[in-house]
Amino acid sequence: MGKLYIVPTPIGNLEDITLRAIRILKEADLILAEDTRTSGKLLQHLEVTTHMQSHHMHNEHKTIDNIIKRLLAGETIALISDAGTPAISDPGFLLTRACVENNIEVDCLPGATAFVPALVNSGLPNDKFVFEGFLPVKKGRQTRLLFLAEETRTIIFYESPHKLLKTLANFVEYFGADRQVSVSRELTKLYEETIRGTATEVLKHYTEKPPKGEIVIIVAGKK
Repeated sequence: MGKLYIVPTPIGNLEDITLRAIRILKEADLILAEDTRTSGKLLQHLEVTTHMQSHHMHNEHKTIDNIIKRLLAGETIALISDAGTPAISDPGFLLTRACVENNIEVDCLPGATAFVPALVNSGLPNDKFVFEGFLPVKKGRQTRLLFLAEETRTIIFYESPHKLLKTLANFVEYFGADRQVSVSRELTKLYEETIRGTATEVLKHYTEKPPKGEIVIIVAGKK
Protein backbone atom coordinates (compact mmCIF):
# COMPACT_ATOMS: atom_id res chain seq x y z
CA MET A 1 0.00 0.00 0.00
CA GLY A 2 1.34 3.41 -0.97
CA LYS A 3 0.77 6.79 0.58
CA LEU A 4 -0.40 10.21 -0.56
CA TYR A 5 1.35 13.26 0.82
CA ILE A 6 -0.34 16.68 0.59
CA VAL A 7 2.60 19.07 0.41
CA PRO A 8 2.17 22.85 0.88
CA THR A 9 4.45 25.03 -1.24
CA PRO A 10 5.44 28.70 -0.80
CA ILE A 11 2.86 31.36 -1.63
CA GLY A 12 5.63 33.77 -2.63
CA ASN A 13 8.87 33.63 -0.71
CA LEU A 14 10.68 30.42 -1.72
CA GLU A 15 12.16 30.08 1.77
CA ASP A 16 8.70 29.29 3.17
CA ILE A 17 8.87 25.53 2.71
CA THR A 18 9.72 23.00 5.39
CA LEU A 19 12.71 20.67 5.37
CA ARG A 20 10.32 17.74 5.60
CA ALA A 21 8.40 18.94 2.54
CA ILE A 22 11.61 19.07 0.50
CA ARG A 23 12.55 15.56 1.63
CA ILE A 24 9.13 14.16 0.72
CA LEU A 25 9.26 15.76 -2.73
CA LYS A 26 12.68 14.21 -3.35
CA GLU A 27 11.72 10.75 -2.08
CA ALA A 28 8.30 10.46 -3.75
CA ASP A 29 7.80 8.23 -6.79
CA LEU A 30 5.64 10.90 -8.42
CA ILE A 31 4.65 14.53 -7.87
CA LEU A 32 1.18 15.66 -8.93
CA ALA A 33 1.33 19.35 -9.83
CA GLU A 34 -1.44 21.80 -10.64
CA ASP A 35 0.78 23.44 -13.28
CA THR A 36 3.98 21.59 -14.12
CA ARG A 37 5.57 24.73 -15.58
CA THR A 38 5.00 26.77 -12.43
CA SER A 39 6.01 23.94 -10.11
CA GLY A 40 8.98 23.11 -12.30
CA LYS A 41 10.63 26.40 -11.36
CA LEU A 42 10.20 25.68 -7.65
CA LEU A 43 11.43 22.11 -7.92
CA GLN A 44 14.47 23.23 -9.90
CA HIS A 45 15.22 25.77 -7.15
CA LEU A 46 14.92 23.01 -4.54
CA GLU A 47 16.99 20.58 -6.65
CA VAL A 48 14.10 18.10 -6.81
CA THR A 49 14.23 15.81 -9.85
CA THR A 50 11.17 13.64 -9.13
CA HIS A 51 8.93 13.06 -12.15
CA MET A 52 5.88 15.36 -12.32
CA GLN A 53 2.40 14.77 -13.69
CA SER A 54 -0.28 17.38 -14.31
CA HIS A 55 -3.22 17.23 -11.86
CA HIS A 56 -5.67 20.14 -11.98
CA MET A 57 -9.37 20.94 -11.85
CA HIS A 58 -9.86 20.20 -15.57
CA ASN A 59 -8.38 16.69 -15.57
CA GLU A 60 -8.58 15.41 -11.99
CA HIS A 61 -11.83 13.47 -12.62
CA LYS A 62 -10.09 11.52 -15.40
CA THR A 63 -6.77 10.88 -13.66
CA ILE A 64 -7.86 9.85 -10.17
CA ASP A 65 -8.51 6.17 -11.01
CA ASN A 66 -5.00 5.69 -12.38
CA ILE A 67 -3.46 7.53 -9.40
CA ILE A 68 -5.37 5.30 -6.98
CA LYS A 69 -4.10 2.20 -8.82
CA ARG A 70 -0.52 3.42 -8.45
CA LEU A 71 -1.02 4.11 -4.74
CA LEU A 72 -2.59 0.67 -4.22
CA ALA A 73 0.45 -0.80 -5.98
CA GLY A 74 2.70 0.72 -3.33
CA GLU A 75 3.87 4.02 -4.79
CA THR A 76 4.40 7.17 -2.74
CA ILE A 77 2.83 10.21 -4.39
CA ALA A 78 3.07 13.89 -3.42
CA LEU A 79 0.40 16.42 -4.38
CA ILE A 80 1.26 20.11 -4.74
CA SER A 81 -0.60 23.13 -6.07
CA ASP A 82 0.77 26.31 -7.64
CA ALA A 83 1.09 27.87 -4.19
CA GLY A 84 -0.07 27.15 -0.66
CA THR A 85 -1.84 24.05 0.61
CA PRO A 86 -3.61 21.81 -1.93
CA ALA A 87 -7.41 21.48 -1.56
CA ILE A 88 -7.74 25.01 -0.12
CA SER A 89 -9.37 26.67 -3.16
CA ASP A 90 -7.16 24.34 -5.24
CA PRO A 91 -7.37 20.72 -6.48
CA GLY A 92 -6.93 18.06 -3.83
CA PHE A 93 -10.28 17.24 -2.26
CA LEU A 94 -11.40 14.68 -4.84
CA LEU A 95 -8.13 12.73 -4.68
CA THR A 96 -8.04 12.82 -0.88
CA ARG A 97 -11.62 11.54 -0.73
CA ALA A 98 -10.79 8.74 -3.16
CA CYS A 99 -7.81 7.74 -0.99
CA VAL A 100 -9.96 7.65 2.13
CA GLU A 101 -12.54 5.51 0.31
CA ASN A 102 -9.78 3.06 -0.68
CA ASN A 103 -8.15 3.00 2.78
CA ILE A 104 -5.00 4.64 1.42
CA GLU A 105 -3.08 6.67 3.99
CA VAL A 106 -3.09 10.44 3.48
CA ASP A 107 -0.60 12.72 5.24
CA CYS A 108 -1.05 16.49 4.93
CA LEU A 109 2.12 18.34 5.88
CA PRO A 110 1.84 21.70 7.70
CA GLY A 111 2.91 24.70 5.70
CA ALA A 112 2.02 27.83 3.79
CA THR A 113 -1.64 28.85 3.44
CA ALA A 114 -2.40 32.41 2.35
CA PHE A 115 -5.38 33.10 4.60
CA VAL A 116 -3.59 32.42 7.90
CA PRO A 117 -1.12 35.35 7.81
CA ALA A 118 -3.81 37.57 6.29
CA LEU A 119 -6.18 36.75 9.15
CA VAL A 120 -3.54 37.33 11.84
CA ASN A 121 -2.33 40.56 10.18
CA SER A 122 -5.85 41.95 9.92
CA GLY A 123 -6.23 42.81 13.59
CA LEU A 124 -9.79 41.45 13.41
CA PRO A 125 -11.06 38.75 15.79
CA ASN A 126 -9.58 35.36 14.87
CA ASP A 127 -10.90 33.17 17.65
CA LYS A 128 -13.83 32.23 15.39
CA PHE A 129 -13.83 32.62 11.61
CA VAL A 130 -15.36 31.20 8.43
CA PHE A 131 -13.48 30.57 5.19
CA GLU A 132 -15.51 31.47 2.10
CA GLY A 133 -12.83 31.38 -0.58
CA PHE A 134 -13.99 32.90 -3.87
CA LEU A 135 -17.51 34.33 -4.09
CA PRO A 136 -19.70 33.11 -6.97
CA VAL A 137 -18.99 35.25 -10.05
CA LYS A 138 -22.62 35.61 -11.14
CA LYS A 139 -25.23 33.00 -10.25
CA GLY A 140 -25.76 32.83 -6.51
CA ARG A 141 -23.55 35.82 -5.67
CA GLN A 142 -26.32 38.04 -4.31
CA THR A 143 -27.85 35.18 -2.34
CA ARG A 144 -24.50 34.38 -0.78
CA LEU A 145 -23.80 38.02 0.13
CA LEU A 146 -27.22 38.38 1.76
CA PHE A 147 -26.54 35.24 3.80
CA LEU A 148 -23.06 36.38 4.85
CA ALA A 149 -24.34 39.82 5.85
CA GLU A 150 -25.72 38.15 9.00
CA GLU A 151 -22.53 36.18 9.78
CA THR A 152 -21.10 37.15 13.19
CA ARG A 153 -17.73 35.43 12.75
CA THR A 154 -14.81 36.97 10.87
CA ILE A 155 -15.09 36.07 7.16
CA ILE A 156 -12.20 35.16 4.85
CA PHE A 157 -12.35 35.61 1.08
CA TYR A 158 -9.95 35.08 -1.82
CA GLU A 159 -10.20 37.48 -4.76
CA SER A 160 -8.46 38.28 -8.02
CA PRO A 161 -7.16 41.85 -8.55
CA HIS A 162 -9.50 42.65 -11.43
CA LYS A 163 -12.57 41.71 -9.35
CA LEU A 164 -11.52 43.37 -6.08
CA LEU A 165 -13.31 46.68 -6.65
CA LYS A 166 -16.57 44.91 -7.49
CA THR A 167 -16.30 42.76 -4.38
CA LEU A 168 -15.51 45.71 -2.09
CA ALA A 169 -18.45 47.63 -3.58
CA ASN A 170 -20.63 44.59 -2.81
CA PHE A 171 -19.42 44.66 0.79
CA VAL A 172 -20.40 48.34 1.09
CA GLU A 173 -23.84 47.51 -0.32
CA TYR A 174 -24.60 44.31 1.57
CA PHE A 175 -22.50 44.53 4.75
CA GLY A 176 -22.58 48.30 5.28
CA ALA A 177 -20.16 51.12 4.57
CA ASP A 178 -18.65 50.96 8.08
CA ARG A 179 -17.93 47.22 8.17
CA GLN A 180 -14.24 46.70 8.98
CA VAL A 181 -12.20 45.17 6.17
CA SER A 182 -8.56 44.16 5.77
CA VAL A 183 -7.03 43.42 2.36
CA SER A 184 -3.68 41.61 2.22
CA ARG A 185 -1.91 41.58 -1.14
CA GLU A 186 1.23 39.83 -2.39
CA LEU A 187 1.78 38.04 0.93
CA THR A 188 5.44 37.10 1.62
CA LYS A 189 6.56 38.86 -1.58
CA LEU A 190 8.59 42.05 -2.09
CA TYR A 191 5.58 44.37 -2.37
CA GLU A 192 3.45 42.78 0.35
CA GLU A 193 0.91 45.16 1.89
CA THR A 194 -2.13 45.09 4.13
CA ILE A 195 -4.75 47.86 3.90
CA ARG A 196 -7.22 48.13 6.76
CA GLY A 197 -10.27 50.31 7.32
CA THR A 198 -13.97 50.46 6.65
CA ALA A 199 -15.33 48.91 3.47
CA THR A 200 -15.72 52.41 2.05
CA GLU A 201 -12.17 53.46 2.95
CA VAL A 202 -10.59 50.35 1.48
CA LEU A 203 -12.69 50.65 -1.68
CA LYS A 204 -11.55 54.27 -2.07
CA HIS A 205 -7.91 53.25 -1.63
CA TYR A 206 -7.99 50.61 -4.35
CA THR A 207 -10.08 52.79 -6.66
CA GLU A 208 -7.22 55.29 -6.58
CA LYS A 209 -4.49 52.61 -6.62
CA PRO A 210 -5.55 49.61 -8.77
CA PRO A 211 -4.37 46.38 -7.11
CA LYS A 212 -2.03 43.71 -8.46
CA GLY A 213 -1.17 40.23 -7.26
CA GLU A 214 -2.89 37.59 -5.14
CA ILE A 215 -5.43 38.96 -2.64
CA VAL A 216 -6.97 37.80 0.64
CA ILE A 217 -9.83 39.81 2.15
CA ILE A 218 -10.74 39.60 5.83
CA VAL A 219 -14.12 41.03 6.83
CA ALA A 220 -15.34 41.59 10.38
CA GLY A 221 -18.48 39.72 11.35
CA LYS A 222 -21.76 41.48 12.07
CA LYS A 223 -21.89 42.97 15.55
